[in-house]
Amino acid sequence: KQILVLGLDGAGKTSILHTLATNHVKRSVAPTEGFNAICVNTEESQMEFLEIGGSESLRSYWKMYLPKVLLLIYVVDSADHARLPVAKQLLHQLIQNNSTLPVVVLANKQDLEGAYCITDIHDALALSDLGDKRKMFLIGTHVAEDGSEISSSMKDAKELIAQLVLEAQ
Repeated sequence: KQILVLGLDGAGKTSILHTLATNHVKRSVAPTEGFNAICVNTEESQMEFLEIGGSESLRSYWKMYLPKVLLLIYVVDSADHARLPVAKQLLHQLIQNNSTLPVVVLANKQDLEGAYCITDIHDALALSDLGDKRKMFLIGTHVAEDGSEISSSMKDAKELIAQLVLEAQ
């Protein structure tokens, strides 16, 4: 069982995955063309992440993988205000037919000037409308300087994901 990582192109999915996998920061500049799979080992478990690129041509594949996953991680660019309505629409469409799939929304790029705070992201994505039955989490993240240690928010996200995977298995 995998953890699916989705979000619009440029949201920072690949950088986040690399940071979770290595505990070191490496900003990715090239967009993911297709798929990217990464295994992350923790003391308790081995987690397999599957990232699908966020460009328009790849979004049609997103739904096909949902039934097979333990958890959805949805990454949004907190500073890309213009595309938050698209991110919201896609997220709502994705999970409308799966009322129990746990969702972790990572409000990425919190370190950028003009980035929306967590409450603004919560409202912009209308997370309150996604149902009471599912486990839903929203964490503000950022990937700092290349080579530096990962931020406490990324550590928190990693621990939460590991916990959710253990509970879902």
